[in-house]
Amino acid sequence: MAVKYVYFFGDGNAEGKGDMKNLLGGKGANLAEMTAIGLPVPPGFTITTEVCTEFYKNDRQYPASLKEEVAEHLRRIETLMGKRLGDAKKPLLVSVRSGARASMPGMMDTVLNLGLNDQTVQGVIELSGDERFAYDSYRRFIQMYSNVVLGMDGDILEHILEQAKEKRGVHQDTDLTAADLKEMVGLFKNKVKETLGREFPGDPQEQLWGAIGAVFGSWMNPRANTYRKLNNIPSEWGTAVNIQSMVFGNMGDDCATGVAFTRNPSTGEHLFFGEFLVNAQGEDVVAGTRTPQPINKAGGDGSLPSMEEVMPECYGQLMKAQQILEKHYRDMQDIEFTIEKGKLFMLQTRNGKRTANAAVKIAVDMVKEGLISERDAILRVAPEQLDQLLHPSLDPSAPKTVIAKGLPASPGAASGEVVFSADEAEAAARLGLKVILVRVETSPEDIHGMHAAQGILTARGGMTSHAAVVARGMGKCCVAGCGDIKVDYRTQQFVARDGSVIAKGDVITLDGSTGEVMKGQIPTVQAQLTGEFGELMSWVDKVRRLRVRANADTPHDAAVARKFGAEGIGLCRTEHMFFEADRIMAVREMILSEDMEGRKRALSKILPMQKGDFLGLFREMKGLPVTIRLLDPPLHEFLPQNDKDIDELASVMKVTAQDLRHKVESLHEFNPMLGHRGCRLGITFPEIYDMQVQAIMEAACQLIKDDGFEIVPEIMIPLVSEVRELAILRANAVRVADEVIARSGVKVSYLIGTMIELPRAALTADAIAVEAEFFSFGTNDLTQTTYGLSRDDAGKFLPLYVEREIFPTDPFVALDQSGVGQLVEIGCVKGRQTRPNIKLGICGEHGGEPSSVIFCHKIGLDYVSCSPFRVPIARLAAAHAVLLEK
Repeated sequence: MAVKYVYFFGDGNAEGKGDMKNLLGGKGANLAEMTAIGLPVPPGFTITTEVCTEFYKNDRQYPASLKEEVAEHLRRIETLMGKRLGDAKKPLLVSVRSGARASMPGMMDTVLNLGLNDQTVQGVIELSGDERFAYDSYRRFIQMYSNVVLGMDGDILEHILEQAKEKRGVHQDTDLTAADLKEMVGLFKNKVKETLGREFPGDPQEQLWGAIGAVFGSWMNPRANTYRKLNNIPSEWGTAVNIQSMVFGNMGDDCATGVAFTRNPSTGEHLFFGEFLVNAQGEDVVAGTRTPQPINKAGGDGSLPSMEEVMPECYGQLMKAQQILEKHYRDMQDIEFTIEKGKLFMLQTRNGKRTANAAVKIAVDMVKEGLISERDAILRVAPEQLDQLLHPSLDPSAPKTVIAKGLPASPGAASGEVVFSADEAEAAARLGLKVILVRVETSPEDIHGMHAAQGILTARGGMTSHAAVVARGMGKCCVAGCGDIKVDYRTQQFVARDGSVIAKGDVITLDGSTGEVMKGQIPTVQAQLTGEFGELMSWVDKVRRLRVRANADTPHDAAVARKFGAEGIGLCRTEHMFFEADRIMAVREMILSEDMEGRKRALSKILPMQKGDFLGLFREMKGLPVTIRLLDPPLHEFLPQNDKDIDELASVMKVTAQDLRHKVESLHEFNPMLGHRGCRLGITFPEIYDMQVQAIMEAACQLIKDDGFEIVPEIMIPLVSEVRELAILRANAVRVADEVIARSGVKVSYLIGTMIELPRAALTADAIAVEAEFFSFGTNDLTQTTYGLSRDDAGKFLPLYVEREIFPTDPFVALDQSGVGQLVEIGCVKGRQTRPNIKLGICGEHGGEPSSVIFCHKIGLDYVSCSPFRVPIARLAAAHAVLLEK
């Protein structure tokens, strides 16, 4: 049986279904579904994603049967509409749009009004009785087709349009007359021939196949590639192409077009929300070239009349349609519509992009409304989205100078240096700079700069503009449609309404929740996670099996971790305590001492400080497990490097600066990551680890005795590669711990384990488990030692590896499951063979990355540990791991 490449929809019947997104793309599947449930959808057909796959596999050649299938389905549209593509008297005009499985707003190409030429435009005039509308549609088609299909710079024809408006003394496209637009069509066609050396194509069949090829070709354009990489969308999925009979929102004042959301995508409020334009086509709304009006009175500020007021009957049709859609899809919908001569047509629906705040509120509200279950609500919120919720907001008590105000398009606060192009934003981010991308309006070509920037500010565009929709999807702060600023790319500055001149490099702050633009950097305060977030996380915690701890080195970190729901500390890096200003001198004295007695004298100064550190941690965690890693980095990291510090230390140690300098130089290592560090220090200088174990146990004993805490310290010995290292260091630790317990007269349980961060340790985990009561997989170093990569240096070339798909992702961001992950799994299996009740966790930053957390659940770890601010992300990912099993 021949493969079917084209699926029809129209007149209440559809060959496809809403669950066929893989084949029909999101847009095609939803057009079929809307048709089937009785909503008014202009008839059309979808060319499947399989054609896109074949297109790229076969050097951009189509399957042999495609042309005939397209012709057959085009005839079905013509029969339904009573019009024919290319007919001079009753011309059919169509749109050609992309439609990937996953929503990629604005990333691929669209062509509207296809089928117009010098003959068919006369037929449109005859049918519509409106010469101005016909030529407005024709000039739009030439503009769009010459850019999207013929590859001509869009600014060339836009410049002619702006000149025509200037000549006529008008500001809006809608103010141009039929004669103006007819003249412009001629100017446009002449400019195309002059620029490209060829006539603008007049044959509608040539136009159609040119547009189909352009849409398939746009799947691999730079902005689509960037968007896919940012959102982990596989390139092999491909896009569908949707060809649909045109309906027109630009035929007069009883026509309109718009974009709407069934709930507020910024806040999640259960309020129909959107924007529309009278006498316009869809591109006008998202492009920001005209100021859109609100859908309803509740969503506006009163400055512009709403659709509810000026087109009440059409608004009623739209309200009914949006209610049907949300109930049918059981999720917040992002819809596109056109009104032609007072009749509503639905052009698209999809699950709407939303901020993290909105995602949480919508999920919880829909459970309460009986639309979805708690299980559905958990899966509706992507773990990585929660990162937005944890970002600070502006300190309400901080002084601020507001210089402009726009639309609060995507919440959050962002400060940074102003840049005026996407390329500048990306280049600055590579240097570690924080920037705000300022544009008159963004376009899909700006996607890489939007990703790199801390926030986005546009002078034009509404709440459904490209900038707003993409920023919300990225979780970026965005202030859009800020008419208070005038952007001048030539001088690289913008002027605010209050007269402030902000040049490239100046720092500004955006508040995406209020739309305010402020001079300078404004202090921030931490997010308070209450209300719907707390409710959602309570459901999460009922579902997940994997425990979540935090990497925390100070009482403050521990307190933050507890606030975010951490169930203990999975990694306390004691070396971070050594760098404190009040103890670094004693640490340096200890390292540079010539004998054990000298080291012990210096360590006696450090002991009470370390004990104080552990008292603070234990108090904050209130009986929850705390894993403390003994000293790990090479000693030279603590040593003075400049003459002033060396002279000061020499004076304290009563040695000459020259001798001390020689000692410092002797401790230098060529490759310290693989050198004298971790347990190797404990073997060479056992007194260092003895002091740390003593401090840990004295702190635990004191709190058990004085405060009645239940504390089980977990002492972790790092960088073990051979079980005999661990056997020696474990025996030392047990001796010191038991001495402290005997002196204190209290009973304390404690565990001694190791960090598995070397391939050999993972492969010999059965032997190491004889001496270890727990394993904590240090996946940061395990990734370095498995790949032979230095995290500090690999940043120079890793982005290229990811870009060229040599690595699917940065292995320091998401755990390499097939390589490093396999070592972790081997370590788990072998460890449990020797010690069935061994406690297993990971403490690299992978512990807060969702796909890595799901992997840890699958291989049966007991817990993951991550930075405090990623604890909620790990909790939610752990719940997803359970729900996705079923």
